[in-house]
Amino acid sequence: MAARRGKGEGSIFYDDARQRWVAQATYYADGKRKRKWVSARTREEAARKLRQVLGQLDQGLPPANEKQTVGQFLTRWLDDVAKPTVRPKTFESYARQIRVHVLPELGKVPLARLTAQHLQAFYRKMLTQGVSIASPDRTKHGKGLAPSSVNRLHAILHRALDQAVRWNLIARNVADLVDPPRPKHKEMQPLTAEQVGRLLDAARGTRFHALYVLAVTTGMRQSELLGLTWSDVDLDAGTVHVRRQLIWTPGRGPSFSEPKTAKGRRVIRLPHIAAEALRAHRRQQLEERLALGAAWEDYDLVFPNEVGRPVERNNLVKRSFLPLLAQAGLPRIRFHDLRHTAATLLLSLGEHPKVVQERLGHSTISVTLDVYSHVLPDLQRQAAEKLDGLFGARGVSG
Repeated sequence: MAARRGKGEGSIFYDDARQRWVAQATYYADGKRKRKWVSARTREEAARKLRQVLGQLDQGLPPANEKQTVGQFLTRWLDDVAKPTVRPKTFESYARQIRVHVLPELGKVPLARLTAQHLQAFYRKMLTQGVSIASPDRTKHGKGLAPSSVNRLHAILHRALDQAVRWNLIARNVADLVDPPRPKHKEMQPLTAEQVGRLLDAARGTRFHALYVLAVTTGMRQSELLGLTWSDVDLDAGTVHVRRQLIWTPGRGPSFSEPKTAKGRRVIRLPHIAAEALRAHRRQQLEERLALGAAWEDYDLVFPNEVGRPVERNNLVKRSFLPLLAQAGLPRIRFHDLRHTAATLLLSLGEHPKVVQERLGHSTISVTLDVYSHVLPDLQRQAAEKLDGLFGARGVSG
């Protein structure tokens, strides 16, 4: 048996029965005297583990439970923290990302021994191979995930490990020490005013003509448009109130939730073209309801399907939006680019960025300026020309 260390430093000895070096640290917690034991094959390793335990005690932290794995912790974190605090769709995404990607690779690693090297190697493997071969959800052998997908994994792990720090399970968040891949910037493809005209002409006469008019004039998100109810619309005042959005959760179907931020709940003033499109749309919808009678399911939605139920966003894109783009001879863009179109057109017309921020529901004006910085150089040029016109007319010279 090795010599014991001094008081307060713990002790190390050799356990003949187990044939391992064992270290012990004594501490007080909850008014009780407790011991923390660690073991290793060599004395040096036992000493290292003891120093780690004593370091945690010096910080006022209880010793980490080395038996709890990353998988066990993440399962508890999902149930106890994520599920009660995030939206159902976000929770489903967290749970799937952890189940498919994280658990097969890191699930068996003791939480207390998780290092930045573990995470860095995990991110590299996801970039090159994607879903773990051990995962039953693996469908694309050898194809890596996109940098944006790996970055989302990093964000989930970082959030979870922050909770582990607050629960005193680990001394620090090792996710702070790694370099996640930078997501590739998705170039927005806003339509020009002429292209918007072609899209709306192609949509005229279809059940979603008014939806596209609102998309390019208000900048509302697809989920906000599909969650809009007639009680949110005041055609006399020419306004729409954005109070909720339509959410589709796998296995659960449609549900409605409030916008993520306070700025997302907003009132948008409608241009005349949008108000008139909504009036025509309402008349058409009333005719559909009368024709269907009891078969109509009344959700009070402005843009439901043929029987009044919520529209699935992918169906809208595949069955309406993409065919309309092709019919109008327009590039294949994302539906979200209609939101960019609304903002870009307003800024190009000289509208103040603060007004654009409020119409789009951005949390701060800096978000608007960052996202649409590509429009600002042209606005700077217009401002310079206006100053030249002002002072040039007065004969101002150097």
